[in-house]
Amino acid sequence: QVQLQESGGGSVQSGGSLKLSCAAPNIHNAFRAWFRQAPGKEREGVAAIDSDGTTIYADSVKGRFTISQDNARDTLYLQMNSLKPEDTAMYYCAADWLVVGATAIPPVADFDYWGGGTQVTVSS
Repeated sequence: QVQLQESGGGSVQSGGSLKLSCAAPNIHNAFRAWFRQAPGKEREGVAAIDSDGTTIYADSVKGRFTISQDNARDTLYLQMNSLKPEDTAMYYCAADWLVVGATAIPPVADFDYWGGGTQVTVSS
């Protein structure tokens, strides 16, 4: 079955950068996304990428975060720049086989496969 695993989280100062990775060797043709969830908050979509390379970003991270994939499309990345304390959350990668033509990041319920999460903490 699909196996996802995030890495790259950590603690940084406000304004710093982190790059998250998601190992996903068996979802080359899936719609993939990054989500995050802070304590007491709902899980929210951060960025997504379709199999054709089309990307979608939440307004809150647009211009600061970049989603990308390696050439083999077996690893998903999230480059996070200009980090803010409000970016503090557990970050998850997710995938689904059936998303087609999305113009906004689909809701949590649309994704069937999830990683275990990696913690990002941004201090002021």
